[in-house]
Amino acid sequence: MPTEQLAELTQPQRDRLAFVELRVRFIGEIRRQDLVSRFGIQSAAATRDLAVYKDLSSGNIDYDSKAKSYVLTDDFRPLFDFPPERVLSWLTQGFGDGEPMRLKPWVISEVPTRLTHPDLDVLAAVTRAIHQECPLAIEYHSISSGCTEREIVPFALIDNGLRWHVRAFDRKSQEFRDFVITRIKHPRVLRTSPVAPHESDSQDIQWNRIVELDLVPHPDQPRPEITEMDYGMREGRLQMKLRAAVAGYILRKWSVDCSPDHSLRGPEYRLWLRDHLAMYGVKNAILAPGYRSPDQQRLDAEVD
Repeated sequence: MPTEQLAELTQPQRDRLAFVELRVRFIGEIRRQDLVSRFGIQSAAATRDLAVYKDLSSGNIDYDSKAKSYVLTDDFRPLFDFPPERVLSWLTQGFGDGEPMRLKPWVISEVPTRLTHPDLDVLAAVTRAIHQECPLAIEYHSISSGCTEREIVPFALIDNGLRWHVRAFDRKSQEFRDFVITRIKHPRVLRTSPVAPHESDSQDIQWNRIVELDLVPHPDQPRPEITEMDYGMREGRLQMKLRAAVAGYILRKWSVDCSPDHSLRGPEYRLWLRDHLAMYGVKNAILAPGYRSPDQQRLDAEVD
């Protein structure tokens, strides 16, 4: 049994085999040099590790002589049981490589759990498409359109604090959009389908636009100096630079009052966006608490 054979290996070798599976499953390929660079081992040891993984996993990887790398096979079956949050931290923060194990923490800690987790097989297809710069055929379920067949060109993951999205060009709407990963079913990486220039991330205006936000303690909350301490403010201000594509998510997650007259009430609103015009033209600004565009404000004034 693979589990028994894994137990007979040394911990460093199990770590390296787990790294092999992470790379292949979620990136789609691994080279001998990847192991050499990551673990500081010799090329011969890396070759042995790849051979052991191939033997234990019953054909999860094949050698692509043209690309000079080991690639994922269609018969892939995971050898390691990685928790989704660890995979996501490895993918997005670049640490946490290695075999998933329950180790005793250095200090006691408690982290709020997520209500939703992406399916790892779906996530793996998404991240392979991102890394390999390939389109992805998906079945997508949305509240407005129901179930639809789509082809997207993904290029980035987005964590909005509640759910994981993938930022992608949508060939159906011909727009750059965010897709909730838990709503994606039956993904297929389209390796032979080319990506057009207008579908690349460089053409995504909302992704490439950087908005500068000036956050201050909410004027209607007591003890602003405590808020300054909590958020590490300097001179009573917290200045942030965010991609327009994620600004609305962040402001909602932090419960920032984005109304022009700081009119939102409640203990959760400890921050106020001092210059709400900074969000003008940001498509997801509607997610920001209390935000109203200048056009909406003019309409409101006319009605009054």
